Amino acid sequence: MERLGTARAEPGEMATGELAIGTGRDGREAALPVAVVNGADAGKTLYVQAASDGDELNGVGVLRRVVPQLDPAEMAGTVLVVGIANYFGFQTGEHRNPIDDTKLNRAYPGEEAGSSTERIAHATFEAASDADLILDLHQGSTSRMIEEVRVRCGQHHRLHEECLELAKVFGCGHVLDQKGPEGQLARVAPDEGIPTVDPELGGSVGLDAESVAAGVEGVFDVLRHYGFLDGEVETETQTRAQGFEQYGAPAGGLVDFAVDLGDRVAPGETLFTVTTVFGETTATVTADSEGIFWRSRRLPQVATGEYVCSVGTNLDTY
Repeated sequence: MERLGTARAEPGEMATGELAIGTGRDGREAALPVAVVNGADAGKTLYVQAASDGDELNGVGVLRRVVPQLDPAEMAGTVLVVGIANYFGFQTGEHRNPIDDTKLNRAYPGEEAGSSTERIAHATFEAASDADLILDLHQGSTSRMIEEVRVRCGQHHRLHEECLELAKVFGCGHVLDQKGPEGQLARVAPDEGIPTVDPELGGSVGLDAESVAAGVEGVFDVLRHYGFLDGEVETETQTRAQGFEQYGAPAGGLVDFAVDLGDRVAPGETLFTVTTVFGETTATVTADSEGIFWRSRRLPQVATGEYVCSVGTNLDTY
């Protein structure tokens, strides 16, 4: 029998349930929705979670399409699923957990008797620690962003190659291979010997159909490549960025972008201009390095120093 929270599944069965994370402000138990898909044959264990950031819904869209398509009778190994990790942020549509104003993906491995976010991190990390592979489904919050996969363990980590392979199998086309901040699941779990990646499925308000479709394809490619499901996966060459440059607004006003997401940019090439409400140009910002236009803000209005866009740099392919 495989279990996650209250979900229990014998070989060849699928079950849903809840993973307790404490009580809310009304005194009632708060719990995350979970599923266990236990294949009829022995195999690896994959842990997948979505909505670590409460306003990032594309991962939830992926799981609600993937889980109903999984037939445990035709599967080997086990898939453990946490459908919504940041319970309180999801309920309010906020990026952070509003109970303690903390970002869940900076709190791993968590604390059993810690803050609200630390308790969620502890509960989900305990479940993830039983896995052989981990997918932590994200998106670029509500910004505009390309589909990419993040390898966060650092290039000198003993599991770097395994994480890079997992990213290539997921296959969004772009990979950010850069050591992540402390407390990220994709940085912490490899220290426990578990290859982990952080697919960033675009950026949107609500659900984006194309990004969700890319995520569904990526999950099924992982399931086939690692033997959960029958079938061959032909991996494609990925464009890898090993650096990330962010650009802010030198002046307040309205932003006009000169390039589109995914475009290659050259040093000195214009990324965006800022104008007044009367169309007077007050700033022109150019790329510092060769790279790919990776991410940008959604709304045009900016104040001085406010984030505008990012460029992936130090490019190669693998």
